Formats: sequence, C-alpha cells, structure tokens
Amino acid sequence: MTESQDSTKKKKKKHPIRDWLAYVAVRILVIFLCLFDVETNLRLACFLGDLLWKYYKRGRLRALENLRASFSEQSEAWIEQTGRRSFQHLVMLVMDVLLTPRLVSRHNWRRYSRFVKAEYPKWMMKEGKGLIMVTAHYGNFEIIGYLMGLFGFDIYSVARPLDNKYLNRFLYAVRQRHGLKLVDKKGAAEQMPAIIKQGSTIGFIADQDAGRKGIFVDFFGRKASTYKSIGLLAITYHLPIIVGCARRVGSRFFFEFVLGRIIFPHEWADKDDPLTWVTAEYSRAIEAFVREDPTQYWWVHRRWKTRPKEERQAAGAQTQGCSQGIGPGVQVITVAPTGGNAAL
Repeated sequence: MTESQDSTKKKKKKHPIRDWLAYVAVRILVIFLCLFDVETNLRLACFLGDLLWKYYKRGRLRALENLRASFSEQSEAWIEQTGRRSFQHLVMLVMDVLLTPRLVSRHNWRRYSRFVKAEYPKWMMKEGKGLIMVTAHYGNFEIIGYLMGLFGFDIYSVARPLDNKYLNRFLYAVRQRHGLKLVDKKGAAEQMPAIIKQGSTIGFIADQDAGRKGIFVDFFGRKASTYKSIGLLAITYHLPIIVGCARRVGSRFFFEFVLGRIIFPHEWADKDDPLTWVTAEYSRAIEAFVREDPTQYWWVHRRWKTRPKEERQAAGAQTQGCSQGIGPGVQVITVAPTGGNAAL
C-alpha cells in the first residue's frame, strides 16, 4: 500500500535465478513451518527477531534514533526494550502471513481475533456506502484485508508489487485467496473512480515517507512527509476515513481489531485547508494507537527521512555559513523572498 517517491529512481537490476531460488526457499520454509503449531513458530520468530536486532546494525540504530526522538521522556532501557520487541513483532508478522490461510476460516475466526468498536464500519461496508480504511505498519496489518475478504466484504487494497516476481505472485495469491482484491499502485489512479462508484472499500497503509511532494504534518512531534492521495480521494468523493489497526495480544496468534477514529466529510467542509487537515487528522489517529503499544510499530522505517523545505533551507544556510568561516556562536539569518511560500 505504498506510492513511489521518485519516478526518476533507477530500476533495480533483475536477478531471475536468485529470485527464483528465494521463492523456492520460502515455499520450503512454509512446508517446514506447517510441521509445528503456530505458537512454536511465533516463539521461533521472537528468537529470530532478537538475532535481527543484534546483527542488523543499520536498522537497529535507525529504530533507536526514531524511538529517542518520539519518546524523549523515556529511559534508554525502555527505548532499547521497545526497539528489540518491535523487531520481534516484525518477524512474527512474516510468520502470520505465511500461516494465516492454513489457520483462519469463517468458522473459527473468533479463536484468533475479536472486534473492538467496529460495528459501524462493518455496517457501512455491508451497505456498500464506500469508504477509505487507513492503518499503519503496526501489529498485523495484513490480516485486516484477509478477514474482510474472508467474510465477503468488497475491499480493495492498494499495493506495491515486490521486485521478486515469483514471491510477488505467491504472496498475491495468499492475499487474494479469500476475496481481497489488490490494485497495483502504478495504475491505481485510473481505477479509483470505478471502484468508488461501485461502493467498494479502499485500504491504505498510510505511514510511509512521501518525499518532497508530500504534505508535512505532525507525527510524534516532528513533521513527516505524508501522501496526499488519501485526503484527495476522501475530499473529491466525500468518503469517510476509517482509521484503525489489528493489534497482537501478547506473543499469540490473536488480534484485536481496533477502531481508532472515523473522519466524516462534514468535519472538513469548513476548513481553510481541508487536505492538510484530513492528512493531519488521520496521522494523529495513527499516532494515538501506536502510543498504546509502541512495540508493535515498525520503528525501522525511515518515516522522517524527508524534511520540510524550510528545514532544508536552514540547514543549507548553516552549511554555507560554516564554509565561509562563520563560527557556531554566530546566528545565521535567512530572509525568504517575497510573494508567499513556495509550494511543497
């Protein structure tokens, strides 16, 4: 559920033999995992998550940096523990994706999940009212679409295909096996009007860096570049936005589907800048459920990678001042040109 940040980015070189071997390895892994019960597999995932935390230095340092900036009031021990646990959750999600089709059915779903304050969105989906569902890289975001499709809800998920075409075909089949429909992000814009017209639900994962063309809104006290597409769709077609998550309970294969916020069209009708308001509002709702259990968020993401224009200008001015011999004790003042702010 992502969008390209830079259309000029060079394409990665394809390695068909390596990709095929990776696909075969994953299929063998699935067969091996099915020899054991799911709880054993999740314990293995926690062990692998600890190894990932220990040896994936770049990811570990990025997660620690993000956590320190987002929870400056917390101790270093808390930061370390939360980061390590987030890596365990990441590997547990991989296990979930591979095992969910073999475990969850329409007859036993209550054994693995429960809904919290979700009756209204379910009613809207059944009535074909048309809405947008927004979540984040948190908990088990994959099982949301799986269960919705399992019960026959008309839901589409905007997805970015994997670079490995063999693995992509396999994972798409897993996702679509019980009714979830996937839309390639590259052609999503052209398909949206027809999807919305038929009253379908559209799902997005809305917490990735959107590059310099995104809207900068607050996320954990810092400006984060956020995609415009969700807000534009909601405003253009007057669609409510449902913000929620599927939170894991303990280390079990059991999830709470939690409704965090419903943003209705009448709420942004009188706003001076409805697009920014909508984007900030669903970002605030995502932050709220992440704060309830930060260990389930993907802190390894480069969520704050792109900085606002004014920060880049200030950094550039400071660099220029240093190169001209201006000491750190001297304040550098930059004057913006008249005529208004430049569009981001």
